[in-house]
Amino acid sequence: MQILQKLALKNGPLCVGLDTDPSYLPEKLLKNFSSQAEAVLIYNKEIIRRIAADKSACCCKVQIAYYEAMGIAGMRTYVETIRSVKESGLICISDIKRGDIANTADAYARAHFSGDFETDIITVNPYMGFDTLGPFSNYCGPAKGKGMFVLLRTSNPGMTDIEQQELKAGGRVLDKVGTELERLSLLFSGQYTDETCSPVGAVVGCTEESDARALRDAYPGVFFLIPGYGAQGGEARIAATLLDKAGGTVNSSRGILCAWKKDPALEAQREQGALSISDIADAAARAALAAKEELLDAKKSLTI
Repeated sequence: MQILQKLALKNGPLCVGLDTDPSYLPEKLLKNFSSQAEAVLIYNKEIIRRIAADKSACCCKVQIAYYEAMGIAGMRTYVETIRSVKESGLICISDIKRGDIANTADAYARAHFSGDFETDIITVNPYMGFDTLGPFSNYCGPAKGKGMFVLLRTSNPGMTDIEQQELKAGGRVLDKVGTELERLSLLFSGQYTDETCSPVGAVVGCTEESDARALRDAYPGVFFLIPGYGAQGGEARIAATLLDKAGGTVNSSRGILCAWKKDPALEAQREQGALSISDIADAAARAALAAKEELLDAKKSLTI
């Protein structure tokens, strides 16, 4: 997480979400490949290559569900996508949202922090109980160097069903999760000689302004993964508030993956049905640069 924090300061806070559904690619283009999984892999690699060269992002988030939906070929694409992100020098966040009883959680931790699916950081779901986090946190010390983002305040409308519910003991459910985050942060304090943030971060969506300042102030030392920006309606100024203090990384998926649909530079190719992988990857790269600049401008405006 400390490496990601430093890279976010160097490259900017954008996280490119490789939640690459085959339907995000032009239908005619898909027919040029032997499978949807092959097309997705080549598109992912082209995007990764461009954003790494442009230094427009600090990390990529790979949502496993889109790859599981393509079967075994899709999981090969998932593995190769993770490898490409890491080889590019960017941090890979595997969005797996796992959370289960201890033995099962331990198996999930082994699966995604070692072996074929090994990644840098994962997302975890604490709502089955905080004991589910233990096996994942075992990989987050300096010896193994992994990180995890714990769901705190998500970006979906249904988060009010559980996360915002008031507890009899006082506070909301998400506040209880925040207390556990603080406990884990203390657990890791002192383990890193140059520690600037905990290896345990929080997922905090930027779709609602009401909680942004309060959550950022409540957890000043926690690095945030910030979904909801772009296609989900989250605004850059809300994301900028969440980027204060320990900072964070702001995810954009469809806004980048589907940028070719609105890119004025590709109008002729769209009309002719002549788009190439290079064309749509170029559009994604342009969208990533634009998102980075918008986020940096919004962050700068908060300090003026």
